[in-house]
Amino acid sequence: MGTAFVFPGQGSQDVGMGAPLAKEFASAKAVFDEVDDALGQNLSKIMWEGPKDELTLTENAQPALMAVSMAVMRVLETEHGLVLADRVKYVAGHSLGEYSALAAAGALSISDAARLLKLRGQAMQQAVPVGKGAMAALLGVSVDVAEKVAAEAAQGDVCQIANDNDPAQVVLSGDKSAIDRVGDVGKAHGVRRAVPLPVSAPFHCVLMQPAADAMAEALSNVEIRAPAVPVVANVGAEAISDPAEIVARLVEQVTGRVRWRESVLFMTANGITDVYEIGAGKVLAGLVKRTARDLRSASIGLPEDVAEHASAVCG
Repeated sequence: MGTAFVFPGQGSQDVGMGAPLAKEFASAKAVFDEVDDALGQNLSKIMWEGPKDELTLTENAQPALMAVSMAVMRVLETEHGLVLADRVKYVAGHSLGEYSALAAAGALSISDAARLLKLRGQAMQQAVPVGKGAMAALLGVSVDVAEKVAAEAAQGDVCQIANDNDPAQVVLSGDKSAIDRVGDVGKAHGVRRAVPLPVSAPFHCVLMQPAADAMAEALSNVEIRAPAVPVVANVGAEAISDPAEIVARLVEQVTGRVRWRESVLFMTANGITDVYEIGAGKVLAGLVKRTARDLRSASIGLPEDVAEHASAVCG
């Protein structure tokens, strides 16, 4: 049996996230306090009470999701004696979740991860004027078909694959003019549905280059240590541990493809049988199951999830 921990990305946030953990476990409350202190912001209040539109702002959603993931990690470590390197072979995170994965593996401090994600959110939002970029999920097609749809819809604009999520869900990102064409172009290629995403910027495409530059500078001023277990990086879909390579991949990730489906296949090919989603929501557990049906997957984000899975996870 091989175990991997995976960490959710944007879209899994919701008002109330983390509150049951903070109420029940002092170790979880300490994580939220640490994030608030690092940001000089009462982010936990926004997480627990809203308003939703303020939580959804990418500069808030990104550190908030990391905070919940790390709160779960601290509870598993403090209450149940988890030693990551003894129980887990790989960590991986979807987009911003890669920072959570690195924090969980000790490569990044919680405070540094919070500040980096706040900046990442701000830089991504500022890279493209609101309304100029867009994203859409293509349902029912493979990445090969999505490549053709993106190429045809571009017509001189930016249109590229942002997320290869599972065998039948691929997200495109780019200029709004190109994304608006995706629905009609997709019909000719058998796309079941093209769903516009409620995002404020076109993530993971070349339009994000100013944000990538900002992250390169910010990461150069932060200590990244070798993780306790390898991280399966989004852009390479392979395991890495060298701090310099980790930084390079985090920068590439801002404009590059989140190769989640391939990351799951890499883990299954390297002995992973059980995947636990650590943090808010249950999105990744679903993507994992649709990519590799034989994998066992579960989500741990609430006190009752901890109670249910702690013995299997922590030994």
